[in-house]
Amino acid sequence: MLLTSDPHLLAAASGLGLGLSLIVAIGAQNAFVLRQGLRGEHVLGVVAVCALSDLALIVAGVAGAGAALQAWPPALVVVRVAGALFLAGYAVLAARRALRPAGGEAALRADTAGSSTTLAAALATCLALTWLNPHVYLDTVVLLGSIASTHGAERWWFAAGAGAGSIIWFTALGFGARLLRPLFARPVAWRVLDAVIAVVMASLAATLLLGL
Repeated sequence: MLLTSDPHLLAAASGLGLGLSLIVAIGAQNAFVLRQGLRGEHVLGVVAVCALSDLALIVAGVAGAGAALQAWPPALVVVRVAGALFLAGYAVLAARRALRPAGGEAALRADTAGSSTTLAAALATCLALTWLNPHVYLDTVVLLGSIASTHGAERWWFAAGAGAGSIIWFTALGFGARLLRPLFARPVAWRVLDAVIAVVMASLAATLLLGL
C-alpha cells in the first residue's frame, strides 16, 4: 500500500500542515520564544510550556471544546480583554527596552549571557502569552477542532500531526535562535528586535479591543 493512500498518514500530514500554518507567524508567543532563544535563557522550559500548551489546546479542540466555546461567546470576550491588557503592558516594557537600553556592553551581556529573568518569571510570562491570547482559542481550539472533525475516525491522527508541528516549530525556534546570535552581538540589534516586539504586541492588543 502506498503511504499516500493510508488514511491515518493523510490525516496526520493534514494536521501537521495546518498546525504549522497556524503557528508559524510573527506573534506574541513566537516573539517571546525567539527572544529567550537568543538570550539562551530558560529555553527548554519555555519551549516545553509552549509545546505542551499547544498539545492541550489541540486535544481540547478535537475533543469538542471548540463547539462549547462557540456556544458561550462571553468566555471569549473575557479572554480577549484580559489578553489585550497583558499584551499592551508587554508592549510598553519592550518599547522601554528599545528606547532606553541598559547601554553598551551591559546591554549585550544582559541579553546574551546573563540570567536576569528567573525561570518562574519566564514560564509565567510564556503561560500568559499563550493562554490569554484569544486567537489561540479561535485558531487552535475552534478552527483546528472543526477541521479535525471532518476526518472522522482519523481525527486523532490529525491531532497527532498538528501536535508534532507544534513541537517541531517551537523546538526549532527556541534552540535555532542561537544561529542568529552573531547578528545580535551588537546592542543596536536588540533595540530593533524590542521595537519590533513592541509594535507586534501593541498591534495585537489593539486588534483584540477593536474586535469587541
